[in-house]
Parts: sequence; C-alpha cells; structure tokens
Amino acid sequence: MKEHNGSNQRPKIVVIGGGTGLPVVLSGLRTQNADITAVVTVADDGGSSGVIRDYINVVPPGDIRNVLVALSDIPQIYKEIFQYRFDTKDSFFSGHAIGNLVIAALSEMNGDDIFLAVQKLAQLMRVDGKVYPAASVPLELNAEFSDGTHLAGEAEITAAEKHIKRIWVTGNDGEKPAARPEVIQAIMEADQIVLGPGSLFTSILPNLMIENVGRAVCETQAEVVYICNIMTQKGETEKFTDADHVRVLNQHLKHRFVDTVLVNTEKVPQNYLDHQKYNEILNQVKYDFKGLREQDCRVISDDFLELRDQGVFHNGAKVVEELIRLAGRPHSWVADRYN
Repeated sequence: MKEHNGSNQRPKIVVIGGGTGLPVVLSGLRTQNADITAVVTVADDGGSSGVIRDYINVVPPGDIRNVLVALSDIPQIYKEIFQYRFDTKDSFFSGHAIGNLVIAALSEMNGDDIFLAVQKLAQLMRVDGKVYPAASVPLELNAEFSDGTHLAGEAEITAAEKHIKRIWVTGNDGEKPAARPEVIQAIMEADQIVLGPGSLFTSILPNLMIENVGRAVCETQAEVVYICNIMTQKGETEKFTDADHVRVLNQHLKHRFVDTVLVNTEKVPQNYLDHQKYNEILNQVKYDFKGLREQDCRVISDDFLELRDQGVFHNGAKVVEELIRLAGRPHSWVADRYN
C-alpha cells in the first residue's frame, strides 16, 4: 500500500456509493483541501429515478443529482430549484425532482451519453471535484437468497425481506457492465477509497459488482475505508453486526480488501427513532471488534452519531475529520481506538 502523496499535494479521495449517506460525506470533504471523485451507483429503480429510467431508458439520475448538489458551488437558491420535487397534485410531474429531468434531458441531448451529460452539468454547477456514474447504462440488481430463490430489481429485492446470500449486476441488455476508464483511473490513482455510508446491498455493492470496478478496488494501493452503517435495514442487513457488513463486502469480492473500518459505538437513545418516518430502519448495528479484526482490517471506533428529526445519522463533520486524518497518515499508522 502506498503512503500519502505528501503534504504539499491535495489527497486524492474517491468516494463510492449512493443514497443519502454519500452527499453527507461529500459535503464535508468539500470544505477540506481534498481532490474528490464521487463514483455513484446507477442501480436505483424506485421513485422518480425509476420512472425516468423506465420511460426513457436512462441511468437513474437521483443519486447523481444529490451528489452534484453536494459538491456544487452555485448559489443556494439554484440548488433549491434543482432539488425541487413537484407536488402530488401536479399529476403529470408528480414526484419528479427538477434535477432528475435536467439530467435526463442533457443525456438525450448528448446522444444518450450519461457520462458526458454529467460532466457538462458538473461544469455548469461549478462542481468542486469529479462526479462519475459507476456505469454508463442502467444496472439491474440481482439477488440470490439463502433459500435458493432469485429476484431482480432493487425495490423487489428489499421488499422480499429475505436473507440475501449474494448480489450481482447486469446491464439492461443482460450483458456484464463495465465502468468508464476515467472511473478506473481515479480508483488506481487515489490515496484513499471511501465506501459508504449507505445501504450495503443496494448502494455500495452494486458499484463493486461491476467487474472492472471491483478489480480496481482490490488492486489499488489506496487505503480502502468502509464507513459502517449505524442501523440495520429491513430487507438487507437485519441482525447484522459491523463485522457482518465487512465480511459480506470481502466475500463478494473474494478478497479482504477493506483496510480500515469506521464504526460508531455511541448508543442510540431508546425510543428516539421514529420508525414510521424511517420505516426501513430497524435496530442499532452491534459492535463486534473481534469479528472485525478477523477480517484483517484496522478498526476506528468512536462516537460518529448524529441525532436529528427523530432519525439516526452519521455526524458528517466527525467522519470527514477522521477521513482527512487517515489520508494524511502512512498506512503503517496504528489507529485502533476504543471508547
């Protein structure tokens, strides 16, 4: 593994994932002196993204939209317009975010090249960093469950509420998808690869299951840091410990590629979480230090908890502080910490 590239250069940090966790980390990293690349999942088939994907066969734009906003330097009012979601009474546009429609339009204007469309939009939005779709075609998520059954589609997989044995992705034509060379180059040249926070089977693994992405993450000399979820998720990680999360990642890539894991050890207050508002969230992920060390990874445990709106989130500032500290240290640094 390589050491940090020197105090006079910005550390190159590649963040891979999707969902609501990715923008939290990116927003924090944007305030630091880091060279950021976001590799964003394109396997979402729900909500506005799913409808747009089905109608015009474009990469689902929702996660890309949120990442662009997180890294954008445009005035706040423009961000609010870009993020605005039409009300349900607007029957034709109901549920669609303006940004999703803009991304779909730019893709069509550029010969259905979503990668080029996102690069042009990133310029318009004065994005500080790079935003790369994990693949240039919509991905279909496939799962095999422990009972031997199979399902396709992110929404269907999580709704089944079965124990997931493994997942894989296919292109919309059934072929094996591949990431653009720019994605692989960013991973190979990085000082640090950050996975998460995000849904294990539907936000993180779909990216790593793209063959050349998974291979690059295993072969890069960058330190691979996994930000473990604080809570378990219905239909995905029920009863999981933090070690179970890492074990699933390593098993899918058939390699112990996770170098460092950030885990929250602060207790979530009983009865704080609004389970109706956050209906996919179950219980707090259990801490298993011994199991984590059995996966040959460095463990950094701390209070990364943020409570707001009766929900449980990562404290973005504390997570980013730890990431920047890691990015500035040689890999030989011993960083195990205990509460």
